[in-house]
Amino acid sequence: MARADRQTVDLSAYPDLVVIYLGQRVNSLRGLWTTFKLGPAINKAVKAKPDGLLLHEAITWGIFPPHLGMRQYWRDFDSLERWARSLPHQEWWKNFLRDTGGTGFWHETYFIRGGMESIFDSVPGIGLSAFAPTQPARGRMFGARTRAGLGGEAAEQPAIAEEELYRS
Repeated sequence: MARADRQTVDLSAYPDLVVIYLGQRVNSLRGLWTTFKLGPAINKAVKAKPDGLLLHEAITWGIFPPHLGMRQYWRDFDSLERWARSLPHQEWWKNFLRDTGGTGFWHETYFIRGGMESIFDSVPGIGLSAFAPTQPARGRMFGARTRAGLGGEAAEQPAIAEEELYRS
C-alpha cells in the first residue's frame, strides 16, 4: 500500500486570485456548429497569454447534450474584466447575446477574498441555478462587477449595453 502524497499550495503571491468556471451547452442541432467553431478561437486566444491569465483548463461537462467548458485562474478581477471587454471576447459575447446560435452559456466566478457571481443564459438548472432562485440579469445584476458587489468602475465598456440588448 502506498500512502497518499498530500500537497497544498501557497497562494500568498495571489491575494486577488479569481477562479471562473464557464460552460457552453448545445441546445439545438445548430448549436453543434456554434460550439465547435468557437473551440479553435478560444484556444488561439488562450495561447496569446492574456495579461493576468494564470491557467486555462478545458473541461467536458457533459456528452448528451454536448456541454463543453473551461476553468480559468486569473491574477485578479480587473485582468479578467479587461480581457472580457476586449477583442476577441467582446465580439463573441456581443454575437452570443444577440443570437445564441442554438447554445446556452453560463459562468460562475469565485474570489479568493470571498464572494461569487454567476450568469446563466439559456441554460436553466446548472450549477448555482440548480438550487438557488434565479432572477433577471437586469439593472445592477447585468454586469459581473456589480453582481459580485465589487466597487470601482470597469476600465472598458461592456460588449453590449443593457439598453442596446433589450431595445425593441
